[in-house]
Amino acid sequence: MTSFSKQISFRWADIDPNLHVRHSVYYDFGAQHRIEILEGLGLTMKMMFLQHFGPVIFREECVFRKEIKLSDTIFIHTKVAKMNADASRWTIVHELRNEKDELAATISVDGAWMDTKLRKLVNPVPDSIMEALSVFPKSDDFIEL
Repeated sequence: MTSFSKQISFRWADIDPNLHVRHSVYYDFGAQHRIEILEGLGLTMKMMFLQHFGPVIFREECVFRKEIKLSDTIFIHTKVAKMNADASRWTIVHELRNEKDELAATISVDGAWMDTKLRKLVNPVPDSIMEALSVFPKSDDFIEL
């Protein structure tokens, strides 16, 4: 697997007065895709709640390359670009591409794992995180931190 990918659909509410996708919608799609991926890897919201850990974001940035309109067919592709050997810190990159495979936007997210009871970063991370992230596709320029 080279990336986690899916086609995304836009709603009328996602469109701004310029008749293209609102900037904040890109971030919402990135967050949704990350959660769907974690769920698919077995890191379900319920499991994270019961084990008192979850992802925390330090930085999120979107670079907009091409306008996306309501009728466009867009695919989101997600990979890990950087990660500590113990998976405690990471950078995930989402690419939004149109049906011609042209890059419309890139979202980069730096994060870590937090103990939700202690409200502190988790280090080392639970084995369930290590197992799940070991199969997460890496970018071509992946860097181990």
